[in-house]
Amino acid sequence: MPSTKEITVPAFTTLTVTETKLLLREPITAFFALAFAPMLLVILGLVPALREADPELGGARAIDRYLPILVAMGVAMFALSGLSQLFASYREKGVLRRLRTTPVAPGTMIGAQLAMALGLSVITLLLMLVLGRWAFDVRLPERPVAYLLSFLLIALAMFACGLFVAAFAPNTKAASAIGTLTFFPLIFFAGLWVPRTAMNDVLRTISDLTPLGAGVQSLQDAAAGEWPHLLHLGVLVGWTVVAGGLAARYFRWE
Repeated sequence: MPSTKEITVPAFTTLTVTETKLLLREPITAFFALAFAPMLLVILGLVPALREADPELGGARAIDRYLPILVAMGVAMFALSGLSQLFASYREKGVLRRLRTTPVAPGTMIGAQLAMALGLSVITLLLMLVLGRWAFDVRLPERPVAYLLSFLLIALAMFACGLFVAAFAPNTKAASAIGTLTFFPLIFFAGLWVPRTAMNDVLRTISDLTPLGAGVQSLQDAAAGEWPHLLHLGVLVGWTVVAGGLAARYFRWE
């Protein structure tokens, strides 16, 4: 009789590939998962003022600062809009309930979705780094290991938040609404509209405690050649543990 591992590994791989194909067949979902953040980078990069040195940024260019923000934004959008709605939809349609009657556990579906989301997010990250370097002369991260570590922690934290939303959302529409309402405050504290350096002490402190604020600062530090601050890495780990733990505790399969 096949072992659990022999069943689980092929099922996990098959589910990951299948879910990726299904996602890519949805033009709107695929666009926001893969193309929205790179497109926004191009739009901002075409603004001449953003490609010039800014004394208020210590001589850095605004486009250099925006790249880490857009990287984090892409992950957050995928997690809060894509993953949360997907799981809410599967629960609504009874997909998760039916999975429980098959050899494939519903947990395997969650793992496959997270693997798909991480893989696509890494592809988007690489695309943005290459695009920024080639089109707008944005320097590649001086500490690539620290940059990748920060990115992975951002992804884990935001995916945990996406699962948290999916755990409590009663249906797809609710998941969409909750995800959107969560996304905009987080992206504000990431510095999309007001740079973190321009925030007052109160706003910057709040930003430091949010997953995107801590994540963006970690990416910017790594890009500049510094190791991210332990506080920011700890915040990302904390969000992953708390949001992920609550999602696991209260996630409903049907």
